[in-house]
Amino acid sequence: MNKIVRAIYQQKINSSKTFCAYYYDLQVLRTHLNQVMNSLPANCQMFYAMKANSETQILKVVGEYVHGFEVASIGEIKKARKILTEIPLIFGGPGKTDTEIRGAIALNIKWFHVESIQELRRIELIAANLDRVITILLRVNLSGNFPAATLQMAGRPTQFGISEVDVSTAINVAVSSQHLKLEGFHFHSISNNLDPQTHLQLIEYYFERIKTWSETHGLSVLTLNAGGGIGINYADLNKHFNWSSFSTQLANTLASSNSDRANVLFECGRFITASCGFYAVEVLDIKKNHDRNFIVVSGGTQHFRLPVSWNHNHPFEVVPIETWRYPFERLEILNSEVTIVGQLCTPKDVFAKNVFIKKLRIGDIILFLYTGAYGWSISHHDFLSHPHPDRFYLE
Repeated sequence: MNKIVRAIYQQKINSSKTFCAYYYDLQVLRTHLNQVMNSLPANCQMFYAMKANSETQILKVVGEYVHGFEVASIGEIKKARKILTEIPLIFGGPGKTDTEIRGAIALNIKWFHVESIQELRRIELIAANLDRVITILLRVNLSGNFPAATLQMAGRPTQFGISEVDVSTAINVAVSSQHLKLEGFHFHSISNNLDPQTHLQLIEYYFERIKTWSETHGLSVLTLNAGGGIGINYADLNKHFNWSSFSTQLANTLASSNSDRANVLFECGRFITASCGFYAVEVLDIKKNHDRNFIVVSGGTQHFRLPVSWNHNHPFEVVPIETWRYPFERLEILNSEVTIVGQLCTPKDVFAKNVFIKKLRIGDIILFLYTGAYGWSISHHDFLSHPHPDRFYLE
């Protein structure tokens, strides 16, 4: 954190332009990856979900530690292959086109997540035309009730996965094909889960379903892809998902259920990169409308869409800047609730609502924390054609 603040001061001093920048602390990323990978049980593999942050410098660092990448488009496949030509890739996501399927095969995808029976048949046909055998995992939208989470992808109607009632049909299609090799199942039921016990229970439930299908269809399934879904507590940065406790209990669970010979995959994105990112914006204005205080900053949700997308107050700190370049009085606000907004011409351009500020002045920097995942990568960069933020990668 001190490293980021020092970088802000240095760059602010050396530039007269309005301040707006992303910072990525690559040492924070390396330290976190070391902790995660060193505690992963022996029969488990970690794949990084590229959608969380696919910037080249981030992928290069992450690729040194993880077992592979999870990709969701031919664009992500090409980006991954350009950086790391041999790293294993899993191709997921609904709506894969024939062009993407052929391209993924040509670029040596390790596994396809199959999202529907129709997609299964298209992959089979393309594989047959190419005289290839394609390794697949069936993504299943389970029927069971799931714990509450920020996003829920299974247990209710969504576009993701094969309905549990259709799994037997999908299995029969897969095992009857000479060009498909069914190696397991993929489940990604909830997102941003903060409770390790809940995640362990999910994995146990996944194994129960796989055991039932394997016995019914005579399968020798070796791979369970538990997806991602491990979260970040943006409301309280001291109470994140306890990975160390989870991984220890997971190893015991796998051993006690005779599942320690299975290949268990995880596809984490947010959990891997969120903590290494910081979004720094300058306070442009302090104003009051209808008895509410507004802080207008350089930037907006076109740079960092996550808070408005998830409708949460994003955590931040204030970096005081002592220089003041105008001849008139510097406006400040003390011990008040404020709403922090960007420059866009929409009332939805909000980072945090009704949050307490002890002291803030025009010209100070607001530093948003944990912006390394689903920040720049999901934002509508060119809306209103404002300048893009600077980006810095600190080792």
